[in-house]
Amino acid sequence: MIAIIDYDAGNIKSVEKAMQLLGQDVTITRDRETILKADKVILPGVGAFGDAMGKIHQYGLYEVIHEVVKRNTPFLGICLGLQLLFERSDETPGVEGLGILKGEILRIPDKEGLKIPHMGWNSLEFQNNGRLFKGLPKDPYVYFVHSYYLKAADEGIVTATTEYSTHIHASVEQGNVFACQFHPEKSSDVGIQILKNFVEL
Repeated sequence: MIAIIDYDAGNIKSVEKAMQLLGQDVTITRDRETILKADKVILPGVGAFGDAMGKIHQYGLYEVIHEVVKRNTPFLGICLGLQLLFERSDETPGVEGLGILKGEILRIPDKEGLKIPHMGWNSLEFQNNGRLFKGLPKDPYVYFVHSYYLKAADEGIVTATTEYSTHIHASVEQGNVFACQFHPEKSSDVGIQILKNFVEL
Protein backbone atom coordinates (compact mmCIF):
# COMPACT_ATOMS: atom_id res chain seq x y z
CA MET A 1 0.00 0.00 0.00
CA ILE A 2 1.13 3.52 -0.82
CA ALA A 3 0.21 6.28 1.65
CA ILE A 4 -0.24 9.81 0.32
CA ILE A 5 0.10 12.23 3.23
CA ASP A 6 -2.92 14.52 3.57
CA TYR A 7 -2.06 17.90 5.07
CA ASP A 8 -4.68 19.96 3.19
CA ALA A 9 -2.32 20.79 0.31
CA GLY A 10 -3.45 21.09 -3.30
CA ASN A 11 -2.82 18.49 -6.00
CA ILE A 12 -3.15 15.36 -3.90
CA LYS A 13 -5.89 13.83 -6.08
CA SER A 14 -3.85 13.88 -9.31
CA VAL A 15 -1.02 11.97 -7.58
CA GLU A 16 -3.59 9.42 -6.35
CA LYS A 17 -4.95 9.03 -9.92
CA ALA A 18 -1.47 8.51 -11.39
CA MET A 19 -0.72 5.82 -8.81
CA GLN A 20 -4.04 4.07 -9.48
CA LEU A 21 -3.16 4.13 -13.19
CA LEU A 22 -0.08 2.11 -12.21
CA GLY A 23 -2.35 -0.40 -10.46
CA GLN A 24 -1.34 0.65 -6.96
CA ASP A 25 -3.40 0.43 -3.79
CA VAL A 26 -3.35 4.05 -2.56
CA THR A 27 -4.63 5.69 0.62
CA ILE A 28 -4.82 9.44 1.25
CA THR A 29 -4.37 9.73 4.99
CA ARG A 30 -2.96 11.60 7.94
CA ASP A 31 -3.35 8.61 10.28
CA ARG A 32 -0.04 7.79 11.95
CA GLU A 33 -0.41 4.00 11.95
CA THR A 34 -1.58 3.85 8.33
CA ILE A 35 1.39 5.96 7.21
CA LEU A 36 3.89 3.89 9.22
CA LYS A 37 2.46 0.62 7.85
CA ALA A 38 2.67 1.75 4.21
CA ASP A 39 5.21 0.19 1.82
CA LYS A 40 5.89 3.62 0.35
CA VAL A 41 4.95 7.16 1.35
CA ILE A 42 4.37 10.25 -0.83
CA LEU A 43 4.30 13.89 0.32
CA PRO A 44 2.81 15.81 -2.61
CA GLY A 45 1.51 19.36 -2.54
CA VAL A 46 1.02 22.78 -4.00
CA GLY A 47 0.79 25.76 -1.66
CA ALA A 48 2.82 27.99 0.65
CA PHE A 49 5.76 26.69 2.71
CA GLY A 50 4.73 28.32 6.02
CA ASP A 51 1.09 27.24 5.83
CA ALA A 52 2.15 23.69 4.95
CA MET A 53 4.57 23.42 7.87
CA GLY A 54 1.81 24.76 10.15
CA LYS A 55 -0.54 21.98 9.00
CA ILE A 56 2.18 19.33 9.31
CA HIS A 57 2.68 20.32 12.97
CA GLN A 58 -1.08 20.69 13.58
CA TYR A 59 -1.79 17.15 12.36
CA GLY A 60 1.16 15.61 14.22
CA LEU A 61 2.83 14.67 10.94
CA TYR A 62 6.30 16.10 11.67
CA GLU A 63 7.29 13.15 13.88
CA VAL A 64 5.54 10.64 11.59
CA ILE A 65 7.50 11.81 8.51
CA HIS A 66 10.78 11.62 10.45
CA GLU A 67 9.83 8.12 11.62
CA VAL A 68 9.07 6.97 8.04
CA VAL A 69 12.49 8.20 6.91
CA LYS A 70 14.21 6.54 9.88
CA ARG A 71 12.51 3.22 9.07
CA ASN A 72 13.97 3.34 5.56
CA THR A 73 10.54 3.30 3.89
CA PRO A 74 10.84 4.75 0.35
CA PHE A 75 9.60 8.34 0.60
CA LEU A 76 8.81 10.72 -2.29
CA GLY A 77 8.32 14.49 -2.00
CA ILE A 78 6.67 16.26 -4.96
CA CYS A 79 6.81 20.04 -5.63
CA LEU A 80 6.05 21.68 -2.24
CA GLY A 81 6.72 18.21 -0.80
CA LEU A 82 10.34 18.52 -1.99
CA GLN A 83 10.71 22.00 -0.50
CA LEU A 84 9.38 20.97 2.92
CA LEU A 85 12.09 18.31 3.24
CA PHE A 86 14.74 21.04 3.48
CA GLU A 87 15.69 23.47 6.23
CA ARG A 88 14.17 26.80 5.27
CA SER A 89 12.48 28.81 2.53
CA ASP A 90 12.61 32.43 1.35
CA GLU A 91 8.83 32.18 1.05
CA THR A 92 8.35 32.15 4.83
CA PRO A 93 11.45 33.41 6.67
CA GLY A 94 11.73 32.12 10.23
CA VAL A 95 9.72 28.95 9.60
CA GLU A 96 11.76 25.77 9.82
CA GLY A 97 11.19 22.99 7.31
CA LEU A 98 11.38 19.28 8.09
CA GLY A 99 15.20 19.47 7.92
CA ILE A 100 15.51 15.91 6.61
CA LEU A 101 17.80 17.15 3.83
CA LYS A 102 20.30 20.01 3.93
CA GLY A 103 19.69 23.04 1.77
CA GLU A 104 17.40 26.01 1.29
CA ILE A 105 14.53 27.10 -0.91
CA LEU A 106 15.14 30.40 -2.71
CA ARG A 107 12.91 32.65 -4.82
CA ILE A 108 13.44 32.29 -8.56
CA PRO A 109 15.20 35.54 -9.58
CA ASP A 110 13.34 37.91 -11.87
CA LYS A 111 14.62 37.85 -15.43
CA GLU A 112 13.40 39.77 -18.44
CA GLY A 113 11.12 37.68 -20.63
CA LEU A 114 10.53 34.99 -17.98
CA LYS A 115 7.34 34.71 -15.99
CA ILE A 116 7.23 33.79 -12.30
CA PRO A 117 5.76 31.46 -11.24
CA HIS A 118 7.61 29.17 -13.60
CA MET A 119 4.77 27.19 -15.22
CA GLY A 120 5.43 24.80 -18.04
CA TRP A 121 7.65 22.16 -19.56
CA ASN A 122 11.41 22.16 -19.04
CA SER A 123 14.02 19.56 -19.84
CA LEU A 124 15.98 17.79 -17.12
CA GLU A 125 19.70 17.21 -17.11
CA PHE A 126 20.59 14.08 -15.16
CA GLN A 127 23.53 13.56 -12.80
CA ASN A 128 24.51 11.09 -10.07
CA ASN A 129 22.50 8.17 -11.60
CA GLY A 130 19.12 8.84 -10.02
CA ARG A 131 17.12 5.66 -9.47
CA LEU A 132 13.88 7.49 -10.34
CA PHE A 133 15.15 8.13 -13.86
CA LYS A 134 15.98 4.57 -14.87
CA GLY A 135 15.05 3.82 -18.47
CA LEU A 136 14.36 7.44 -19.40
CA PRO A 137 15.76 9.16 -22.49
CA LYS A 138 18.33 11.94 -22.14
CA ASP A 139 16.98 15.46 -21.44
CA PRO A 140 13.30 14.52 -21.02
CA TYR A 141 10.67 17.24 -20.58
CA VAL A 142 8.67 17.46 -17.34
CA TYR A 143 6.05 19.87 -16.02
CA PHE A 144 6.88 22.55 -13.41
CA VAL A 145 4.71 24.99 -11.40
CA HIS A 146 6.73 26.97 -8.82
CA SER A 147 8.06 30.37 -7.75
CA TYR A 148 10.74 29.01 -5.41
CA TYR A 149 13.54 26.56 -6.14
CA LEU A 150 15.91 24.28 -4.28
CA LYS A 151 19.57 24.92 -3.70
CA ALA A 152 20.78 21.73 -2.01
CA ALA A 153 23.80 22.03 0.29
CA ASP A 154 25.30 18.84 -1.17
CA GLU A 155 25.51 18.49 -4.98
CA GLY A 156 26.00 14.75 -4.38
CA ILE A 157 22.27 14.25 -3.67
CA VAL A 158 21.13 16.15 -6.79
CA THR A 159 19.95 13.77 -9.53
CA ALA A 160 18.46 16.27 -12.02
CA THR A 161 18.76 19.97 -12.75
CA THR A 162 17.01 22.44 -15.03
CA GLU A 163 17.59 26.04 -16.07
CA TYR A 164 14.94 28.72 -15.60
CA SER A 165 16.34 32.17 -14.80
CA THR A 166 18.86 30.28 -12.64
CA HIS A 167 20.32 26.80 -12.06
CA ILE A 168 17.61 24.75 -10.33
CA HIS A 169 18.10 21.51 -8.42
CA ALA A 170 15.05 19.72 -9.83
CA SER A 171 15.37 16.32 -8.15
CA VAL A 172 17.28 14.77 -5.24
CA GLU A 173 17.87 11.32 -3.75
CA GLN A 174 19.45 10.41 -0.43
CA GLY A 175 19.04 6.88 0.90
CA ASN A 176 15.30 6.15 0.94
CA VAL A 177 14.33 9.81 0.38
CA PHE A 178 13.46 10.97 -3.15
CA ALA A 179 12.04 14.32 -4.22
CA CYS A 180 11.09 16.17 -7.42
CA GLN A 181 10.39 19.89 -7.81
CA PHE A 182 8.41 19.11 -10.98
CA HIS A 183 5.13 17.19 -11.14
CA PRO A 184 5.65 13.62 -12.40
CA GLU A 185 1.88 13.05 -12.20
CA LYS A 186 1.42 15.83 -14.82
CA SER A 187 4.45 14.96 -16.94
CA SER A 188 2.87 12.51 -19.38
CA ASP A 189 4.71 9.21 -20.14
CA VAL A 190 8.00 10.45 -18.66
CA GLY A 191 6.30 11.21 -15.35
CA ILE A 192 4.50 7.87 -15.26
CA GLN A 193 7.85 6.12 -15.79
CA ILE A 194 9.34 8.09 -12.88
CA LEU A 195 6.45 7.08 -10.60
CA LYS A 196 6.73 3.47 -11.83
CA ASN A 197 10.44 3.52 -10.91
CA PHE A 198 9.47 4.74 -7.43
CA VAL A 199 6.84 1.99 -7.08
CA GLU A 200 9.40 -0.64 -8.10
CA LEU A 201 12.12 0.42 -5.66
